[in-house]
Amino acid sequence: MAENGDFSGDISLTDEIAKIIRERILNGEYKIGEKIKESQIAAELKVSRTPIREAFKLLENEDLIDYFPYRGCFAKGFTKQDISDIYAVRKALERLAVEWAVERITKNDLEELKDQCDLMEFYTTRGETQKVLDMNNDFHDIIYKATGSRFISQILKSYKTYITRSKKLLYIDEKYLNEILREHKDILKALKERDKDAAVDAISHHLDHSQKRAEAVWHVNKEEE
Repeated sequence: MAENGDFSGDISLTDEIAKIIRERILNGEYKIGEKIKESQIAAELKVSRTPIREAFKLLENEDLIDYFPYRGCFAKGFTKQDISDIYAVRKALERLAVEWAVERITKNDLEELKDQCDLMEFYTTRGETQKVLDMNNDFHDIIYKATGSRFISQILKSYKTYITRSKKLLYIDEKYLNEILREHKDILKALKERDKDAAVDAISHHLDHSQKRAEAVWHVNKEEE
């Protein structure tokens, strides 16, 4: 991440600034309803206000900020309804993804999924929640790739990004790790057997539980604010 004016040259200044603000919104550094001060960002990052305003437009299009003339920009963050909506769309698409993956998955894809499950099991025994979540993300990305559809892969990755970039929603109690591991093993088993119904049931079960875990964390965070 670029900080204090030290920006990489591979993406535009506007995109770099938008990335910084986006991550601060999603990780809870900017609270819901908090004003994001243009002057403060300009001073911190040592940039002019023009690319900041352009970054605000990008984030407004992503529905992560509200802009009010003469008042400024305010963080939107996540509501409980947002979580529900994200998971509703993600469930529908991931059910379709596993149906396609059952038909198109390769031996190499299955080996990659097995490797992710093995790593997930290793980190579960060590109680390393963030590592388990990293393996979870990689596991799903492999399924998206196995569909052979770049469109469904791009769409699902964008929806998943809203959850995975939100550190507050990503905190998972260690007590859930074995449950998460079992869910992924069930998905892998169904894909190996090329059982479409079982794969859809397994991914649905996993995402139902994932949503409940995210909502539980959301409630805890609201109580702490």
